[in-house]
Amino acid sequence: MSLAQSLLRSRAVAALTSPHGVDRYLEIVNPMWAAAEVRARVVHVRRETSGEHPVATLTLQPTSTWRGHRAGQYVQVGVELPGSSRRLARCFSISSAASAPGEQFTLTIRAHDEGQVSKFLVRDARLGQVLHLSQADGEFTLTGSPATPSPHPVLLISGGSGITPVMSMVRTLLRDGYDRRANRPVTFVHYARSAGDQIFADELAEIAAADNDIDVHVHHGDDRFSAIALARLVPGFRDVDTWACGPAGLIDLVCAAYDTSDRLRLEFFKPPSVASGSADGDVTFTTSDRSAANTGTPLLVQAEAVGLTPVFGCRMGICFTCISRKTEGTVRNVLTGEESSLPDEDIRICVSAPVGDCVVDL
Repeated sequence: MSLAQSLLRSRAVAALTSPHGVDRYLEIVNPMWAAAEVRARVVHVRRETSGEHPVATLTLQPTSTWRGHRAGQYVQVGVELPGSSRRLARCFSISSAASAPGEQFTLTIRAHDEGQVSKFLVRDARLGQVLHLSQADGEFTLTGSPATPSPHPVLLISGGSGITPVMSMVRTLLRDGYDRRANRPVTFVHYARSAGDQIFADELAEIAAADNDIDVHVHHGDDRFSAIALARLVPGFRDVDTWACGPAGLIDLVCAAYDTSDRLRLEFFKPPSVASGSADGDVTFTTSDRSAANTGTPLLVQAEAVGLTPVFGCRMGICFTCISRKTEGTVRNVLTGEESSLPDEDIRICVSAPVGDCVVDL
């Protein structure tokens, strides 16, 4: 850390710039100056596919506060949409090879119908635009150094947009000189709806054709995942270190195939569905003086159903933007199935579903 950064992060400077903080003032002078926050300038935009759900890759130059990322991690991106009075944030997987502090990286984003942020970034991102970022996060990463010699093979399974963190892993392997020297065979299986929806097609073809000990299998359309087909490619796959990322349907099939194997690591784009508990009772939002019958869905969904607009970020339980105070009742974490009945508890309402009566300060 430089002397200037140490000074800007000091308590004295924080006191002088309170309540806005030093980064608010630095941002006015130069958006790429920051003492603690992470921002990034868009330096290149590549349109990957068009059609109903187009995909674009943004190359970002982060501020010096960026600590880098490991292959497979994600980052939260905040943007102010035109006409909106608040910043919206969403999480996106990083598609480029692992980065060092301050180093450029890429996000490959698909525009989803319900995704305001993804649609904006894919269709309207422009060179020079500055985005607000979190530090990289997530444990869906390769263990150890990718190029470390190991007797254990690697199996990567992805579907649709789930290819982005997996591509980050493959790109890291190749960049770091994997190319057979690690003696660690890699099998990469990907599923896309059609050839037109397939991103990174040319790069995948080059990887498949190269002499690199990475075995690539791309499937389109109705050619879906099956345990039998996987067993032909990777005998004894349940004992192979596996990373899988993709839509819920694919992940459900993969989980069923691996049964209870602890060699499977998963990454979700949306909270997985968990068998619901009791949906009896009422949900009361005290600040707004509204209530409704409990539907069993996460509290964020139920709050929006009664006309409230709570602040949220990722809607996946990752960013903690939606934390609210539950004063009474029991909630179930839809990611883990765990229930909690503690009074006056701060909870993430995007992944907390009420079980019976529940009271929340919203």
